[in-house]
Amino acid sequence: MNLTNATKSDCILVCVTLLAAAGWIFSKEALSGLPPLFFIGSRFLIAGLVLTAFGWRPLSRLGRRGLLRTALVGLSFGVAMIFWILGLHYANHIGVGAFITSLGVILVPVVALFFGDTPSKAIWQSLPFAIAGLAALSLDSHFIIGFGEFCFLLSAIFFAFTFNLNSRAAAKTSPIALAAIQLIVVGLVALPVSYVSESWAFDVSTSIWGWFFASIFIATSLRFFMQTWAQSLSTASNAAVIMTLEPVWTAMLAALWFGETMSFMQLLGCLLIFSALLVSRWRSVRQVLRSLLK
Repeated sequence: MNLTNATKSDCILVCVTLLAAAGWIFSKEALSGLPPLFFIGSRFLIAGLVLTAFGWRPLSRLGRRGLLRTALVGLSFGVAMIFWILGLHYANHIGVGAFITSLGVILVPVVALFFGDTPSKAIWQSLPFAIAGLAALSLDSHFIIGFGEFCFLLSAIFFAFTFNLNSRAAAKTSPIALAAIQLIVVGLVALPVSYVSESWAFDVSTSIWGWFFASIFIATSLRFFMQTWAQSLSTASNAAVIMTLEPVWTAMLAALWFGETMSFMQLLGCLLIFSALLVSRWRSVRQVLRSLLK
């Protein structure tokens, strides 16, 4: 059976969202034995070096300006990942955290205002859903927006900045070179902060190292490679819609693996945030629906 490029891309991207969701589980397990900043710094540094081995040629052609341009993206990504890993370390509910972090998708066009772009009408229409979702979460009697949840929200904001910087750098840079440098810079940002603020101890169990290496090779290196490959086979619209599945898979895996449950208000808040994601990408959703109904 011969599959079209679009079908291949869709299948790969679904796998990418599953790998991304699994990365939350791998990371949470690894954090039970490793300091959060050391974990995220070493994870991304090693994953970046792995990608460098595959993308050495495009990296060697970057030049000084290209290197600085991609390093700036990596710096923003590094700050986002520091807040993300602190959120994962301190928050009590992974599924809810995944939906809070996904707000970064909605904030991308809003942040684009600082870059001189004008958000589409769908973005402004999605914001009430997002705000209502956060309100539902904060009003739940069993849920408190504490330090971990606040870190997830900050990571969403920095992810939005990263996406805007990344979209500008991607037009002039090889995807694998861009991904490799971003990951390496995350490591170079997080590890010094870890060195001065955390105690490094390596006498942890074999299972912890297993989760650590699964995070590196499966949830980071393999995921980024597959995502780059899939996006080269299909349209941005398809990719945008499918990538909204990540928080859904994350919540489902957290329920299966950690036995997490959601109250009615938590579930309502997550549904509203997911609705905001779909509304913000309504043009893409509409294009996908039209292609399926042909």
